[in-house]
Amino acid sequence: MPSFTSTHKVRHSASDMFNLVADVEQYPQFVPLCQALHVRGRKDLGAGRELLIADMTVAYKVFKETFTSRVELRPEEMAILVEYLDGPFRHMENKWTFTERGAAVCDVGFFIAYEFKSRTLGSLMGTMFDRAFRKFSSAFEARADQVYGT
Repeated sequence: MPSFTSTHKVRHSASDMFNLVADVEQYPQFVPLCQALHVRGRKDLGAGRELLIADMTVAYKVFKETFTSRVELRPEEMAILVEYLDGPFRHMENKWTFTERGAAVCDVGFFIAYEFKSRTLGSLMGTMFDRAFRKFSSAFEARADQVYGT
């Protein structure tokens, strides 16, 4: 199963980066391949935690797919967990972590593992997904610079 892991140091606080990644409705403005994102519902889980059910549409040239995920925001842990519910994948899991490293500096951890239902789709999209994931860190850092300043 393909997977991708990165840890990237950014010049923003862990809480700012958590809030930026948690603001999923803004993804179409800056996340590679994200054409649309719709939050179906939100649920307060208590202790500051929140659950979102979201549909994300990814597009590249003639390829366009929508998938549904369960997104759990855990601010007390500085973590965001994403669990796949429906769409073109057989399996997909994603986790973000945010670790404070000093005044307005943190490490942003990103992990994703996925497998397409169709081997054909997997071979067509695998390389493109890998390239997009490698651009995620810089896309989120650039967005943080835009939102919070450099």
